Amino acid sequence: MQFEAVHTTGIYCRADCSATPLAKNVEPFPNAVAAEAAGFRPCLRCRPDRIPDGAGSAGPAVVEQAIVLISEGFLDRRTEDDLAGRVGYSTRQLRRIFQQSVGASPAFVARSRRAHFARRLLDESDLPMTAVSRAAGFSSTRQMNRVVKDTFRFTPTDLRARRGKRDRLNTDGGLRLRVPYEGLLDWESLLGFLAPRATPGIEQVRDGTYRRLTTTCGYPGVIEVGDHGDGRHLEVTAHLPTFNSIVDDVARVRQLFGLDDHLDTELLAADEKLAPLVHKRPGLRIPGSWNRFETAARILLGQQVSVAAATTLAGRIADRYGESFDVGPPELSRRFPSAAVLAEASMEDIGMPQTRVAMIRDFAAAVAGGSVDLYGTKPLDETTAQLETLPGVGPWTSQLIALRVLRQPDAFPSSDLGLRIAVGRLIGEDRPKAATVEAHAERWRPHRALAAQYLWTSLHDEEL
Repeated sequence: MQFEAVHTTGIYCRADCSATPLAKNVEPFPNAVAAEAAGFRPCLRCRPDRIPDGAGSAGPAVVEQAIVLISEGFLDRRTEDDLAGRVGYSTRQLRRIFQQSVGASPAFVARSRRAHFARRLLDESDLPMTAVSRAAGFSSTRQMNRVVKDTFRFTPTDLRARRGKRDRLNTDGGLRLRVPYEGLLDWESLLGFLAPRATPGIEQVRDGTYRRLTTTCGYPGVIEVGDHGDGRHLEVTAHLPTFNSIVDDVARVRQLFGLDDHLDTELLAADEKLAPLVHKRPGLRIPGSWNRFETAARILLGQQVSVAAATTLAGRIADRYGESFDVGPPELSRRFPSAAVLAEASMEDIGMPQTRVAMIRDFAAAVAGGSVDLYGTKPLDETTAQLETLPGVGPWTSQLIALRVLRQPDAFPSSDLGLRIAVGRLIGEDRPKAATVEAHAERWRPHRALAAQYLWTSLHDEEL
């Protein structure tokens, strides 16, 4: 989304703001962070700070990778030097590329993220200032006061006093927050995809709500996510003993439900055979992951077995090797084991062939050792080729990991049985071979991942 800053007022607005400044005083900015880095504060009328994805479309792969890390709290506990090393650049190189692509440094992007989340807490909750600062990832209330005033030109106390009656969410248990998104969102389809894949003991989908156990700063609790009902927000309810760094949990919500994806359906809708599926499900999103290793391991467990069987195996692993908690409903009491734990687990009592056990252990060891990067942004072919060097990892597995975990927009597991069935119905063949499916999917590049989601969803729709 385009933003416009007005030099005479020092304010930046959404392009559709009702304010009418003189054109000669207006300067366009590609994103909110760039406008703030240039010294402008968000408009109190159109509230551009409420729009998600404040850094906009980043551009170069290294910047996209760094922004993903920042959005998940990397710079809340580490430095720009650490971030640069993580993405394979020098600090100077990374700052230069960020300045060119985003209009601000990585540290400024992280600071803006914390300030905007603090503003949301000030609007929507009655948390005391010390709790707001910790929840937004600040090291102290004094730091929050300084950064919020620099960003909004008002102190946190002033901003809370200015909130409208509709801003505050009534609380009947837990902390409630709105999570904004742009465009349409097919909430029903997201839940329909996640429900049969919900790992027992860790997550569940029930009554239009997604729930899971989570840990923040070592403290366990339960996160609930539902549709806010206004076509612009999801609603998160957090039942936690502390809200320290809950900004990171909200980032995981965005990742799981694909809220930051920039989906382009024009090409898919132009396909005469696929168009009916696209028109039937406006706002379809590609489900991501809450925990990247957890989702990758779940994909490995799904090799050559049904969705239900893979879900059962994931639940057994969580039960045997995941940390146990007693914080909420008994059906949510586990955390999925880390890569380091699974790399050493025997898994002899899970009910899998030893070859599958060895594959999962090897994969877990590669993740724990750093040779497999589940935050990487290499080109799709390089990503899948690297994954396929691991024992037991073939094209189906590598493409699914690229699709759901690494968010590669052109990933497409053509050998998937569901895709073979769905494509077969489009072209009038019964379960065509993977090569046929691959060839047909060429017309959907570079949006094959979204095409795959439409095809999977069409099978679910037919079962209803």
